[in-house]
Amino acid sequence: MKMISRYTKKIGLPPGTVVHTGDQKIKAAKVSVMHYSGASCEEHVLDTETDFTSLATLKGVTWINIDGLHDISLIQRIGTAFDLHPLILEDITNIGQRPKFEEYGDRLFVILPMISFDDHNMAIDVEQISLVFGKGFVLSFQERTGDVLDCVRERIRHGTGRLRKEGADYLTYGLIDAIVDNYYLVLERMGDKIELLEDELIGEPNETTLHRIHDLKREMIGLRRSIWPLRELVNGLIRSESLLIGKTTRMYVRDVYDHTVQIIDTLESYRDMTSSMLDIYLSSVSNKMNVVMKVLTIIATLFIPLSFIAGVYGMNFRYMPELQWRWAYPIFWLVCFLILIGMVIFFRKKRWI
Repeated sequence: MKMISRYTKKIGLPPGTVVHTGDQKIKAAKVSVMHYSGASCEEHVLDTETDFTSLATLKGVTWINIDGLHDISLIQRIGTAFDLHPLILEDITNIGQRPKFEEYGDRLFVILPMISFDDHNMAIDVEQISLVFGKGFVLSFQERTGDVLDCVRERIRHGTGRLRKEGADYLTYGLIDAIVDNYYLVLERMGDKIELLEDELIGEPNETTLHRIHDLKREMIGLRRSIWPLRELVNGLIRSESLLIGKTTRMYVRDVYDHTVQIIDTLESYRDMTSSMLDIYLSSVSNKMNVVMKVLTIIATLFIPLSFIAGVYGMNFRYMPELQWRWAYPIFWLVCFLILIGMVIFFRKKRWI
């Protein structure tokens, strides 16, 4: 319902209208800039009122990261400075987009989910990140501060790897690769949750276990919705005929494609395991119920002949042969006890108990 309510903000508006459909995640937007070449690297945090036009003409590679999509004015001014199509700006601020890759002339646009695991709440956190790159620049747009891209920043700062030697297309690949690699960590934590639930199912499952299974299934559905289209996105990058994507970068993007397929296969395995957990839970509850009913049935069956004997001797007849016997009462209990023992032995021979 929340996802549907986001789109109601755009009803009736013309295409290309920039409207933030998500929630404001941070108090104020932040603009971070990394400009580098083979020999140097500079970092700056810019004021949101800065004129960004000069950044579009710098030599080398410029990576501008914007935290906070609620600042529509900032998004529009960056779009003007880097000559971004209005539909790109619309998709950037439209939260909940499907992962996709689109070409707008000399600007290439990528949207994908940045997924992380919240250890405090033991839940998955999904954030939309948008990447726009052209000749010599990469723009990344996030909802809030904090991401999984610090490994890329460190490689740029220290000049390790190929990042400082390549262009904006390779930086875009590096960002996508870092985001996709973090999916492995998320899946690893999900695997731990599945193992804990399996141990609980084998032990003493209860209603809390059932709720946790349903929560896990919901998380798996959300993960599948976020990750499945990623294969199409990466495949689009590989097949793109844009001159902005170099031959070397395409080769590395194929490696990301392999990782994506592997992640999807793992996710499908986890999804099947989660679905089977519900069947295991229902079977466990059913078996537990059968054991209880078995015990109750055995107890009721054992007392049927005893109830019959007690019923016969509980009849109010004046002339009962055994009523005048001195040992009638002890004999009655002895007969009941022998019948009880005999039925238990019979049930055990039949392996009913």
